[in-house]
Amino acid sequence: MKDFHCCATCQHFKAEKKAEGMKYYCSRLGYETKTNYKFNCWTPTKQVINLMNKKNPS
Repeated sequence: MKDFHCCATCQHFKAEKKAEGMKYYCSRLGYETKTNYKFNCWTPTKQVINLMNKKNPS
């Protein structure tokens, strides 16, 4: 999980292109964030779950 856990891999991560540059935020919390930030509320996307399962099969 340590290789995958970051805001950019969360299903709540959103990116918007603005005139002044990219804006990244959490749609769940409503806060601006960065791609590499980590929070305990992380909910990975299905694609990331599949990658984690391939790397560490149960």
